[in-house]
Amino acid sequence: MNNLLKKSLLPIVIITLLAFLGFQLSNKSAAPNVTFTTIDGKKIAMADLKGKVVLVNFWATDCPGCVKEMPALVDTYNQYSKKGFEIIAVAMPYDPPAQVLNYTKQKALPFPVMHDGLSEVTEKFGGINLTPTTYIFDKQGHLLRRTIGNIDFTDLNLILNKELNNTKVDA
Repeated sequence: MNNLLKKSLLPIVIITLLAFLGFQLSNKSAAPNVTFTTIDGKKIAMADLKGKVVLVNFWATDCPGCVKEMPALVDTYNQYSKKGFEIIAVAMPYDPPAQVLNYTKQKALPFPVMHDGLSEVTEKFGGINLTPTTYIFDKQGHLLRRTIGNIDFTDLNLILNKELNNTKVDA
């Protein structure tokens, strides 16, 4: 009888596991519930950005890859911001605040920049250690892409054109 019970339970367990796995794969990660405080004191809650495609970029002033991709981030922001795109640049906790402020002003970064001095935001994003690290969220706040290392801007433009319902590709 015990063997019969095992044989009848096995398909049920397998079906349940497959259903759970399917649900997990279809369930997109949501943006963490964070509030960014910019270097000019403005507070921006992630929840308030719903309806926009949001790119959160973790960077540092001493990171060569970060500095290299910043002009392309500025260009992308200028191209898409009026269409519902937002960038939040989060400077790493170890970056000197004066250096972040100086870089932001010197390069005239047009998007919000915050210095994560207390590691609150880097921790809520899972403990960011490597820069650049970039997250892209759709208009509902679901994670579309996470990139460690430099952004592929051709790919980013394709994502933005799709998500912002714009058929023109400027890649």
